Amino acid sequence: MAKIISNFFISLDGVVESPDQWHFPYWNDEMGAAVEAGMQSAAAMLMGRKLYEEWSAYWPETGEDQDAAMSLNNVRKYVVSSTLGKADWNNTTVISGDVAAELRDLKKQTDGDIQMSGSATTVRWLLANGLLDELRLLVHPIAVGRGRRLFEDTPAHPLKLVTSETFQTGVLNLTYVPDDGRPASAS
Repeated sequence: MAKIISNFFISLDGVVESPDQWHFPYWNDEMGAAVEAGMQSAAAMLMGRKLYEEWSAYWPETGEDQDAAMSLNNVRKYVVSSTLGKADWNNTTVISGDVAAELRDLKKQTDGDIQMSGSATTVRWLLANGLLDELRLLVHPIAVGRGRRLFEDTPAHPLKLVTSETFQTGVLNLTYVPDDGRPASAS
């Protein structure tokens, strides 16, 4: 059974919006390896409508990073949306209606991880519905001061830290899982 794993570049003050404006000074080989490992484990990608619209406009046409473009263009993609009628990007399916039931079925039918990058609204919904298996955060040592935060106006969601690593740039590579009350296993 697949796991749904969400990945974010996030600032110390919780901002996940527009990481292209504050993230790149912290990029190094360590972070590249962590991001690449997540992409390599992806049997499928899950995203919200807004991220789908951004990425589907950029990645099929880009010549900047051919390996990433090929990977994203070829992987099976699922878009959670109540407003998107169809998805034209290669290998993309729109999930609507009883989204929770469809995602439970998708997890049962998929071998490998279902990766997410971004889509804060979708991640909050997944947590609230018990569908998110891991939350991976690359916490950057910067307070952005403004922008959309990962958790805004949400109920409490207990999480437990299962892995942590500090990159040379000061970025923390953290993995959390929903806390079901059991002690964390060693990683």
